[in-house]
Amino acid sequence: MEVTSDTDVFPFVREKHINFIIEQDSHRSFEYWLTEHLRLNGLYWGITALVTMDTLDSLPKEEVMDFVIKCWDSKSGGFGAFPKHDGHLLSTLSALQILRIYDDELNILGNRRAQLISFIKNLQLKDGSFQGDRFGEVDTRFVYVSLSALSILGELTPEIVNPAVEFIMKCQNFDGGFGMVPGAESHAAQVFTCLGALAVADSLHLLENDTKLSNWLSERQVLPTGGLNGRPEKLPDVCYSWWVLSSLSILKKTHWVDLSKLENFVLSCQDLINGGISDRPDNQTDIYHTCFGITGLSLINHEKYNFKPVDPIYCMPSEVTKHFKKWKN
Repeated sequence: MEVTSDTDVFPFVREKHINFIIEQDSHRSFEYWLTEHLRLNGLYWGITALVTMDTLDSLPKEEVMDFVIKCWDSKSGGFGAFPKHDGHLLSTLSALQILRIYDDELNILGNRRAQLISFIKNLQLKDGSFQGDRFGEVDTRFVYVSLSALSILGELTPEIVNPAVEFIMKCQNFDGGFGMVPGAESHAAQVFTCLGALAVADSLHLLENDTKLSNWLSERQVLPTGGLNGRPEKLPDVCYSWWVLSSLSILKKTHWVDLSKLENFVLSCQDLINGGISDRPDNQTDIYHTCFGITGLSLINHEKYNFKPVDPIYCMPSEVTKHFKKWKN
């Protein structure tokens, strides 16, 4: 079923997007192998788009879960991006998100569960930050990823959460935004990771006045296109339809941007012939922007598109996350 915007001429080509997603694995070009390090993340993006459109059965469940388990790295205890890759926090969260969508109790983890929890917790540093893997890169993304993963596993503890929250608050800047480390430039994707971490940790109250942050987020709308950017003076990009709008949703201020113009921008970035969504109109489509374009549309108006509501904290279906054991600070 195609859904047309009330204010523009671009229909939402649902069936073509579904086909675009399920055909990704068949396009094993040179670029496919160059992006092997993103394979598990890419699977999460595709599954998230499908489940948001309520078409999860378009992919074979058993094959998906089998591939995820094959990405398990028994040496580290985490999940790698592809079979025989080293474990990393980013691919570990993607694995848990996929498995939780399909398996509410995560029974498939079996005796891997304890090692997985240790893998995540052992990557926390003394200042509360997390490194992505044993090689030591530190980024607020990894704090969010760790808290989100432990929340999915029901394994959040004060000794992990409290220093992590302290580190996140050190990353807030004078303009209200957040950077990847203390003193780093504010960026919309980092704002999401920091707000998401605070929300998972039940610590949003530490934002004594979120007006400055909400203003910074609303200023990411680039008119007249209606699209959102990640920082000042940058071009709009469909992925920020998620990173910015989810942040405003967590703050309960999605009305601070023009949702109709944003919706039209996302729809204008579709490939109406082959399916998929790109970063900007007429650019090459990819699974990443397809995912965050669709989840962004869900945040704008999930009922209009017959989408499932998406939890702005976890970027997973709300029907799944409502069963998570919520952390109480």
